[in-house]
Amino acid sequence: MIIPSIDLMNGHAVQLVGGKKLKIDAGDPRPIARKFRLAGEIACIDLDAAMSQGSNESIIKDLLGMARCRVGGGIRSEETARMWLDAGASKIILGTAAVPELLRKFPKGRLMAALDAVDGEIVVEGWKKKTGVRIEERLSELAPYVGGFLITMVEREGRLGGANLEYAKKLIDAARGSEITIAGGVSSPAEIAELDALGADAQVGMALYANKMSLAAAIAAPLKSDRADGLWPTVVVSEHGDALGLAYSSAESLEQAVESQSGVYHSRKRGLWKKGETSGATQELLSVDLDCDRDALRFVVRQAGAGFCHKDTHSCWGDAHGLVSLTQVLKERMLQAPEGSYTKRLFGDAKLLNAKILEEAGELTEATELAEIVHEIADVVYFSMVKMTKHGIDLSQIEAELDRRALVLTRRPGDAKIKTKDEE
Repeated sequence: MIIPSIDLMNGHAVQLVGGKKLKIDAGDPRPIARKFRLAGEIACIDLDAAMSQGSNESIIKDLLGMARCRVGGGIRSEETARMWLDAGASKIILGTAAVPELLRKFPKGRLMAALDAVDGEIVVEGWKKKTGVRIEERLSELAPYVGGFLITMVEREGRLGGANLEYAKKLIDAARGSEITIAGGVSSPAEIAELDALGADAQVGMALYANKMSLAAAIAAPLKSDRADGLWPTVVVSEHGDALGLAYSSAESLEQAVESQSGVYHSRKRGLWKKGETSGATQELLSVDLDCDRDALRFVVRQAGAGFCHKDTHSCWGDAHGLVSLTQVLKERMLQAPEGSYTKRLFGDAKLLNAKILEEAGELTEATELAEIVHEIADVVYFSMVKMTKHGIDLSQIEAELDRRALVLTRRPGDAKIKTKDEE
């Protein structure tokens, strides 16, 4: 699959040829990240930090709030590695610092070793100094300590001349199951498809920035279809992960969906179908990914209006349940509440709402029986979500914050700010 790349210099997204000559200055990386996130994980490489001539730390932290990013460039110490993992990088990419003594201090699955090589020989110090070490040697040495490798074929980087697929296959075989990402020269969907079939991802920069390959074509490259019409079944899910329905995509509809970052599909009866164009039940497209067999797509969307289904329900299987349903009801109450609505009263009385949150939290701490604990947790959740809705916060923002915290390595003491009854 594709890993779109954002290489950073002086705060801009750039593309270099051979790591030296500036070819493209694409400007602000933020809108680029908003589009690239559709493909899943993005590679954010700080070229200034890698060349010890500056830092793009603040910008990369902005990007981490917008997309799932693997971060590389200038990570040479335990402190810097931990900082990026705590900041929410899904993975970090280490070059010369990728030594067992440092790597064993971090979760293997969040570490990648960058193996930059010219004609198979590892190069360092801005790709200027040859080491005499072959890629295969470093693969064998570091495989026990990292979850994957980013292998950059420097002699092809930024030149759009195509990847060395024959050599890539040898390296993938030598990696013995470690995840491999190939960079350098990848310039067509066919190459991405071939690398995917071999078991590797393709990190792509220049071909996207130079418009030689669209992001949609890159995403769809590994897809196949056993349907006579060639369409791809597309499972549509909400940002909370619940299934909304089943649609179909074509190359054309996927192009439009990615470019507009909205729900665009291929109706088997009507052809191109822009979801919500007449009903108003539009969709913001958040991500597109492929299933394990490469014969189906998944669209993750933020659904507007009554819902996904033509029957005006949340999904083609009826109304929403649980927290998603509660979120919908609370939003409706904010706009229009029936006479005597307790929720409406809470929206208008901050002191009452805060008092209820404290009261229910206290009752939760006192609860001991299973049913009682469930009851009190439901109360705390309800009143907390009233406050969430009152302040215009969406449930997905809470979920994103919890996901971000799950990536933090450095543990806080976690001591209580107030004393318990036993401590008083």
